[in-house]
Amino acid sequence: MHTIQQQYWAVREYLSPVLKESKFKEHGRITPEEFVAAGDFLAYKFPVWSWEKGDGSKARDYLPADKQYLLTRGVPCLRRASTLAYTDADEDAERLLSFADPKDGAAGGAEEWVETHAGRSAGGDAGGHVGTIDDIPDVDDADGEVAGVLGHLSLGGGGVPADIPDMDEIPDMEEDLEDEDEATAAAPKASNVITADEVEVAKGNLLQVRTYDVMITYDKYYQTPRIWLVGYDENGTPLTPSQIFQDVSADHAFKTVTIEPFPHSASLQAASVHPCKHASVMKKVIERMNQGIEEQQAARRGATGKDGKQKKWLFRRASGNGKDDKAVPAGEEEVEGMRVDLYLVVFLKFIASIVPTIEVDSTASF
Repeated sequence: MHTIQQQYWAVREYLSPVLKESKFKEHGRITPEEFVAAGDFLAYKFPVWSWEKGDGSKARDYLPADKQYLLTRGVPCLRRASTLAYTDADEDAERLLSFADPKDGAAGGAEEWVETHAGRSAGGDAGGHVGTIDDIPDVDDADGEVAGVLGHLSLGGGGVPADIPDMDEIPDMEEDLEDEDEATAAAPKASNVITADEVEVAKGNLLQVRTYDVMITYDKYYQTPRIWLVGYDENGTPLTPSQIFQDVSADHAFKTVTIEPFPHSASLQAASVHPCKHASVMKKVIERMNQGIEEQQAARRGATGKDGKQKKWLFRRASGNGKDDKAVPAGEEEVEGMRVDLYLVVFLKFIASIVPTIEVDSTASF
């Protein structure tokens, strides 16, 4: 059934027309030319991304031959997405801890503490084994021992000094090296050899880091970018689908994130975030960001935002056919707002919420 669905999607995308008019601010969709422009900006500002041409037989004719999709390799994934998930009950759970001596009875109530967030599990496996803390001796009990140690100290130097050896009695190091033979050197002791069990214990204390190859393609049917993920474990072995879903939030695993054939390869299978909701989400994000950018640009140009003449162009929307709904009054400068070449920068921040443990957003400092 899944194979038939994939074939249907391939035919549907093949028959879909190529978007010619910009729908960037109206619907969150972009044209192939805008996708290339946004990809050029991403690769220029963040060199970890680069253009790839992919398999020549799978090339899309509406994209340049050498700019079929964007690729970045070795994206780290330090932990699993399940370590970030907790419920409200876990958040509000509390328990009472007592550090008082049972012999004190009711007088030990002052030694009770409340532990908050008791239901939340510790991140990773390192918090699963809590070590025991030995009893700390009382300061009053140790006064006698400290006084005894201080009693043996002498500030006047009245003690008998140790014998200082004569310089002639110190053996020469060069003579010792000449007498030694490499063949008769003692073999290392067996106690210094690390056993396999000790190696496994050491591995448990190390952070098991996964890495991902992340690709961004253009989906002609949905007219938005699409993200693809190929994961590897710490030994470079490709991850299985079940292991990849461990790094995807529970709200999206097996729903909007599925394993599908990569469109620019004849054999590669990769995890993909389905782009059916990309346009609507990007439209909302762009509107919020665009409003802030317009206000900043208007403030730099001396616009107060309260004058009626300024509102004519401050909140103007494009019609999508390359023409504006209203012309800019003479003598007034147009507020540009968010540019389309920033589309992929915003897109990666949106994808980071779907795969929170995979550091796909390399634009955090932008």
